[in-house]
Amino acid sequence: MKNNQGTSKSIASWIPPILLAIGLVIVIRTFLFSPMIVDGASMEPTLHDHERIIVSKTISWTGEVDRGEIIIIKGDDAKTNYVKRVIGLPGDMIEMKDDQLYINEQPTEEPYLEENMKAAEDRGSNLTEDFGPIIIPEDHFFVMGDNRFNSIDSRSRLGFSLGLIERERIIGKSKLVLFPFKNIRVTK
Repeated sequence: MKNNQGTSKSIASWIPPILLAIGLVIVIRTFLFSPMIVDGASMEPTLHDHERIIVSKTISWTGEVDRGEIIIIKGDDAKTNYVKRVIGLPGDMIEMKDDQLYINEQPTEEPYLEENMKAAEDRGSNLTEDFGPIIIPEDHFFVMGDNRFNSIDSRSRLGFSLGLIERERIIGKSKLVLFPFKNIRVTK
């Protein structure tokens, strides 16, 4: 009889740590970090289709979004999210002329486009069509994919566009590619 009571007490002693671990996982995934899978080629070569990334969700309480960061955006339906790069911040005036990005009338470098710019040169075309100037309203962001040939983003192209992104649609920021393991890296 004593053996059964000892086993029951031993099992019962594991319940609080298991509940604590489950609670921590829920809090961490809800408020701090969450894994996501990249779906599509709009951010290549920075992020590839089916890569698994770690997303920092601290934006919901810090509110900070910086130009050049890779963000995850809520789609119109609950199943779709988009991964894009922040180009324009609230109050910015942005314009694209002959593959040169201008922010507030100043030429701005986009080093993450180097590989795609070479591909556009090889094709004899611009990577990004001209647009603007566009003034970004308060609490909105202008985003584009790094693979400008194949990205639905804030640009209005062929009737498809995400439009300007409201702050509340931003889920978080891409911080790390976690899988496949051979491609582990910090995202920039």
